[in-house]
Amino acid sequence: MSINCIRTLIEDANVSHPEKIAIKFNEKEINYKDLLKKVNQIAFYLSELNLPKGSRIGIYSTKSIEQVIAILGILSTDYVLVPLTRLLKPEQVEYIIKDCDIKCIITDRLKLESIEEINFDGQIISYETTHKDIASFEEIFKYYNKPYSCTINGHDNAVITYSFGLTGTPKGIVISHRNLIDSARVVSSYLDLKEDDVISGTLIFNLDYGLNQIFCSLYKRATLALHRFILAGDFFNHLINDEVTVVPLMPINISSMFDEDEHKLPSADLLAKVRVLTSSGGNVTHKMLNDLDKYFPDAKFYSMHGLTEAFRSTYLEPSQIWIRPDSIGKPIPDVELYVLNEEGKECKPREIGELIHRGGYIYKGYWNAPVETSERFKSIQILKDVINLEGQLTDEIVVATGDYVYKDEEGYFYFVSRHDDMIKTRGFRVSPFEIESVVAKNFPMVEQCAIFSIANEEIEEEIVMVYSARSEIASKEIVFELKKHLASYMIPNKIIYKKSLPLVPSDKSKINKEELKQELLKDN
Repeated sequence: MSINCIRTLIEDANVSHPEKIAIKFNEKEINYKDLLKKVNQIAFYLSELNLPKGSRIGIYSTKSIEQVIAILGILSTDYVLVPLTRLLKPEQVEYIIKDCDIKCIITDRLKLESIEEINFDGQIISYETTHKDIASFEEIFKYYNKPYSCTINGHDNAVITYSFGLTGTPKGIVISHRNLIDSARVVSSYLDLKEDDVISGTLIFNLDYGLNQIFCSLYKRATLALHRFILAGDFFNHLINDEVTVVPLMPINISSMFDEDEHKLPSADLLAKVRVLTSSGGNVTHKMLNDLDKYFPDAKFYSMHGLTEAFRSTYLEPSQIWIRPDSIGKPIPDVELYVLNEEGKECKPREIGELIHRGGYIYKGYWNAPVETSERFKSIQILKDVINLEGQLTDEIVVATGDYVYKDEEGYFYFVSRHDDMIKTRGFRVSPFEIESVVAKNFPMVEQCAIFSIANEEIEEEIVMVYSARSEIASKEIVFELKKHLASYMIPNKIIYKKSLPLVPSDKSKINKEELKQELLKDN
């Protein structure tokens, strides 16, 4: 078996730290010995399904210890994990199932009803015993006790995560086993994670940043303390009661943490065990930094910038947070970053260009999407005017990120904008096209619809819907219908009616979103 896979971490932890708590969630906990046993039982059962090698298995459930066991169980087979965030609606799940041909779904009692709404004829496994025709973890743990061993290659596909591509439909990014363990190694290194750390498992496990919580815990033989972030008070109780030392967050989590009256927040003394805070997935505002500094004065805060096509590009050293809070930092270990202008030349300091990522942590490409893959994954020839390619192999792949940035005189990078019009809100990337498509399908009375975003410090960007129709539709009615088809983070924050929408002068088939945005900002 390859040393470049997460499976080796589970086996090694069982040898070196069998009795140590691996995962805890509220009153439940499991040590490394029992974790390996249960992972093996699930992996053994999955292997007995006799699905073709590389078959995709989805996980569509709420957070639990069983969910982590399911993730590690799939990664202990030659199948491929497809995380399906519980925020997705059944029709969105159905799209992903069809797109990557999911053969089996692991779920819980709460989400089983949603799956039953979907036309899915594959295997279903539930954590709890629910129906005689559906296998459950409870039954597997009771009856599957045979030895299990596996062979995994580091270059094999391990995970397909879904985000929104240039066309507006979800595109799966393919991640190898080597990618997963490399990401655990590098994060554990630059965050200086330790064996006695308790890492907060607050982020959902739908994308690489969330999954990395699990893998870093395994890599360092640390403890993962799971938590479902719903209320700020419960989150702080989680940090205190679980004695958390490392807290991965997104900006939306940070703003939600401090959305309570000050007298309801704990004192800094109660949070003193936290020594590392991290954030990725959006901008961190000065208010967020001030709040973190007030309640976690001794914790080091790392701001990080990742990509859809590569695990991570940059991080900002904690010592630089107050010196250059708007910077996304410098390259992480084993990564080279370049800023190119339209002629392919390297930009001068403070000249804006496209960020090119070279080196480690690059994923394999988009699933069944050659056009999207070719737009982002480029030959190293793109850097021919920047680096010396003499004597080098020229089939190396780099990522043309679509992020427009600049670099200052000291080598720190600053994010400016995205090449496409993706909306980033609450840590998610949202395609205006998908929302517009749902409106077109479910509101035949709407003549024109434009979805765009405006800045909002609390959630980075808020979604705006402007539409035209013969008569105005009640906003509550629009929201009610959209909630049936879209995840909660995709619902517009503002809905505006206009008798007609402006068109782009050079293309009368396109709505002039920029004009609409400027009108809105002017009115505000």
